Amino acid sequence: MLLHRISLLAALIVALGNTAAPALADSLGRETRPLANNAAMPSATVYRSPIAATSHLVLSLSDRRVYVYRDRRLQASYPVAVGKPGWETPTGTFRVFQKVTHPDWESPFTGEIIPAGTPENPLGPRWIAFWTDGNNAIGFHGTPFVNSIGQAASFGCARMRNEDIIALFEQVDIGTTVTVIP
Repeated sequence: MLLHRISLLAALIVALGNTAAPALADSLGRETRPLANNAAMPSATVYRSPIAATSHLVLSLSDRRVYVYRDRRLQASYPVAVGKPGWETPTGTFRVFQKVTHPDWESPFTGEIIPAGTPENPLGPRWIAFWTDGNNAIGFHGTPFVNSIGQAASFGCARMRNEDIIALFEQVDIGTTVTVIP
């Protein structure tokens, strides 16, 4: 998805904080690091809220689930669809840098903007971005394609049932750590 209507705060983070997140440990204590080619990832460490400081997401590509931790305790998990072959979801440690309710979607292929709430919009009711190369962004979002949940079916994003993305949206904030593991 092309980065669309980025907030002023996210723009500042991109402009001033384009450094990879530091190495962190996943829920099993294994060290995780961003991929070397993800040097343009925004780091929102300075702007973290109390929620972001205590919560952590682990997106397991093999489990096809996102796990929500608060104070190192599992709070919830949700099934997801992940990137299909050729459009794999990037692995590493990132931070949430954008949250949008009722997001518009801009096609990365045609540039066409699909308004929020229309049946053609694949993002559902919420968008939570955690990776960008400056042009494209990857994140968690709802989907009208619920049969794709549990599959490698997206263009890199983590698709979720609409009710699940609404619940996840309330559990994270700008700066929340997202660790994507194979």
